Amino acid sequence: MRKHRGLKRYYKNLKTQIDLDKSTGLNFTDPDKSWFDLWHVHFDNYGYGNKSFKKREPHLDKLFRHFDILTNKAKILNREYQIWITILDFESYDDALFLHTANPNQDNFPYKISDLSEKSNFTNSKLVEYLKKYPTYKMMYGVADENYCVIYKDNIGVPLT
Repeated sequence: MRKHRGLKRYYKNLKTQIDLDKSTGLNFTDPDKSWFDLWHVHFDNYGYGNKSFKKREPHLDKLFRHFDILTNKAKILNREYQIWITILDFESYDDALFLHTANPNQDNFPYKISDLSEKSNFTNSKLVEYLKKYPTYKMMYGVADENYCVIYKDNIGVPLT
């Protein structure tokens, strides 16, 4: 496996860069193009957070920071929307931020996720402690291939449950 060069810069950029400004799939002003079919972005594309929680934490910080940025951008949409975060127990690569609206691709709005519980099923104790930093977020837990958590805020967009 090749060593990734420039990791200091990589982690510094995690703290400062806003990826939503660079995304070509986000258009909030053109009514014909301002729809989103389960649009999402991952922040740990290399899976560094799988190696240790110390490496995962900056990716999670960016994920929550971008939730707030995306929420502010979505407020200018002239349609209903849903915004949520999905975090897996151990697979950092799959942690993602989602934006969804009614769209011409599928009739799947509002998107509903069933079989969720308010009781945490995470076995990653460091992740459980980390999530305690966000008491204003609603957290619902489920099981697929791995335990996961769906995170959103009440009164922001259309609820998932």
